[in-house]
Formats: sequence, C-alpha cells, structure tokens
Amino acid sequence: MKTVIMAGGKGTRISSLINDVPKPMIKINGIPVLEREITCLKKNGLTDIIITVSHLSNIIKDYFGSGKRFGVHIEYFNEEKPLGNAGALFFLQDKLKEDFLLLNSDSIFDINFKKFIEFHKKNGGLATLFTHPNSHPYDSGLIFADGKGRIVKWLAKEEKRPVYYKNRVNAGLHILSSKIFNLIDLRQMIGKEEKVDLDRNILKPLISMGDIYCYDSPEYVKDMGTPERYEQVSKDVRNGLVYNKNLMNKQKAIFLDRDGVINHYNGYITKIEDFELLPGASEAVSLINNSGFLAICVTNQPIIARGEITVNELNEIHNKMETLLGNSGAYLDAIYYCPHHPDSGFEGEIKSLKIDCDCRKPKPGMLIKAAEDYNIDLKASWMIGDGERDIEAGKVAGCHTILIGDGDFGQDFSAKSLLEAIRKIV
Repeated sequence: MKTVIMAGGKGTRISSLINDVPKPMIKINGIPVLEREITCLKKNGLTDIIITVSHLSNIIKDYFGSGKRFGVHIEYFNEEKPLGNAGALFFLQDKLKEDFLLLNSDSIFDINFKKFIEFHKKNGGLATLFTHPNSHPYDSGLIFADGKGRIVKWLAKEEKRPVYYKNRVNAGLHILSSKIFNLIDLRQMIGKEEKVDLDRNILKPLISMGDIYCYDSPEYVKDMGTPERYEQVSKDVRNGLVYNKNLMNKQKAIFLDRDGVINHYNGYITKIEDFELLPGASEAVSLINNSGFLAICVTNQPIIARGEITVNELNEIHNKMETLLGNSGAYLDAIYYCPHHPDSGFEGEIKSLKIDCDCRKPKPGMLIKAAEDYNIDLKASWMIGDGERDIEAGKVAGCHTILIGDGDFGQDFSAKSLLEAIRKIV
C-alpha cells in the first residue's frame, strides 16, 4: 500500500519556537518528526512513500533523498503554490490506483498500521479514519459512528455539538480508496478553491454515501504543531509512552467498575440526569491517562435485559460520562458493558438477553475481551471495583485488585476512593 505524507505546510503555529526548518523537520529528542513517521511506516512494511513538499522543500529532499538509507522508497511532489492538505491528490491520481494511506506530517505516532489496514479492508469503505479519545474533546472536531463503526456525522470544533457526546476525535491518519477520484471532482475544487481541505471538501461530503468508517484505537497519535504540544510530545517520547502504546506491544490496563467507582451509586441508573461523577474521579482517570496504563470501564448493566433502559439510553449515559471526564482533561480508552441478566420474571424484560453469559461479573468475560482487542497483559493489569463481583472477576482474569470501600474479598488492596486507588498504583 502506498503512503502519501502531506508535508507542504509552513507550520505558522509553531514558528515562534522554530522557524528555520520546515515543520516536518523539527526534531523531537534529536530526530525529525517526519523521520519518526517513516520509521513507523517501515516497521509496518509500508515502504512505498510519496511526500508532498513546498515550504523549504530542499531541506526535506536533501535529508531523505530516495529513502534508501531509511529502508524505503520516496518520491516527491512539489507544490508550486500551496494546494491545501488534499489538493496534491489531483496530480497524484495516476500513482494511486489502489487504496492508500494519507498522513499529516506533523504528528507523533507509533501505531500498528497492520490492524488499521485490516479493519479498512474488512469493511471495504471509501475511507477509514483513525480515531481516538483525547484530553480536550471540547475544542476538537467530533466523529459520530453507528455500532459498526460507520461514520454518520462529523462536527468541526466550531460547530454546535450535543450537550453530551462520545469522546471520539479524528487523529489525522486516513486510508482512502482510489474510488474517491470518481466521486469527487478535484479539478473543479482546485479551480474554485485556493486550497483543497481534506476534511471539508472530500471526506465530509462522502459521509452521506454511508461508506466511511472510523477505526478506534488507544494508540498514541498527537500533532506537535504548537509550542505547548511540542513540549508534551517531546516528554512523551522521552518517557517511552509513544512506543509503549503501540498495540504490537503488550499493554497494561486499569479496569474500572462504573457505579460506585466512577459515579455515585444509589441503584442502577436509568435516567441520564441521575448520573454524577464522584469527587476526584476525573483526576484519577487523568492520572491513568498519563501513566501508560489503558483506562477501561467494565460494567454490569442488567437493567437492559430487564427492560428498564434501552441500549441507546445507556449509550447516552456513557456519553455524559465521557463528556464530564473530557471537560476535565480525562478520557476512557474503552467502555465494555454486559447487558445480560440470568433471572426471568421482570415486566418488560428482553427474553434474548436473559441468559447466563460469560461477560457478567464475577465472570471475567469483559476483561478477557478487552485483552483480546488491545493486546493486554492481564497479569500486569488491575481491576478496581466496589464489590465482591468486581474483585472476583479481576482475580479470575489474573489481574491485581483494589476494593473501593470496606470488606474482605481477597483483594490486594483497599482504598476509600478511586483517586486513592490510582495513586497506589501509579
């Protein structure tokens, strides 16, 4: 699969820090950002690369040349005038006859592209966006998808958004089908626009066709386009966070029960207005985010099987949880819930969900599924809950365990709050 890296921007937001080299050549701990991207591509067997260049292009060309010394093959397309982050695709159509990767050149990432590509091929869409939660969803563009990962709405950061929403943000890594060239008239766009914007002019108009997907992953992807972000990614590279988050590597997770651990618990929540975060919950989750652990919620929700709440209503409650956490700079990497209940006799119950499943705690099914999805080492992970079912599920899965509250269920530690528990771990 070919990879197109868009490296023609001037980097005006970071020019106050470094202005004598093109943005992709800014060094993070001694290595240019673009070299880090190419190294990751090479590691995934992606060696056929086209780089679009413009501002100070000779510096990029002189450094990388043909790509031979980096183990890849590089071609260049020079933008005589800035074409935006997608205008060059018009001139590259003849080289892009199959699906291809399209990347920004100002991102620090280390991801398993093979899983990303596998997901794209499985769905066969016109495009697949790499999406993830971040620490500032309140000022980021948001991606909304259905249960199969098909994108149904895309809101720019300046557009009005729902009160509560899932923390899902476009990371700037894309896989595109060459079929888009038959659907989008790039020649006309270049004639009308000074620059062609990938999101606004190409991807968002294709959503109505119902064939654009998002690939959710907790792997590390951050742009370094401002002085503040530059400092943050530099720190994360030094601490090994970028490399360790690659799903090729074994992950470690902190599994969190929901009710009584993240939010107040006075019985199962059926109304969104009754959901309230516990004091310190956001700070605790933020500590997990910065620690190298994945933050994964695993919660029994038998009220779905009992007919007391719908899946859509539960999703809205979880959207509120993600929004409240995001407002404080924290995020969950994933949420798993069990909708089943083994006992019958409830008015309005859903018969198909009245089963003795493998995911309902104290069984470890949700933890095991997360381990499969994210390559998690359960023995290096923790389960935190407020009851015997949580501790038992963690122990059966092979995790360390912490109980919030009183009681002795064989847990490794006890704590008075989630924040105290996370401090014990990290």
